[in-house]
Amino acid sequence: MTDREKFEAYDKKNPKIWEAFKKFAFEAIDAGHDRISHWLIMNRVRWETEIVTNEKFKISNNYIAYYARKWQDQYPDHAELFKTKKLKYEDA
Repeated sequence: MTDREKFEAYDKKNPKIWEAFKKFAFEAIDAGHDRISHWLIMNRVRWETEIVTNEKFKISNNYIAYYARKWQDQYPDHAELFKTKKLKYEDA
């Protein structure tokens, strides 16, 4: 199973992570940011789920880039919010 397939399986099982990622990304946009780190967003997701709501999610660092790409695919008007690099094994 590829990293992308692992991410897609994880994402499907844990929709709250994506919902939180979107929420905090839009909060950043609403605060005037046109560029922000997807790692920063995911660490806020981790903070909120672990500290604030006491939910236990293990979020692999390997998935953060895929969340940024999912954002870029679903919100092309805000695709530049996250700067991404080509993944080592990314399809051309």
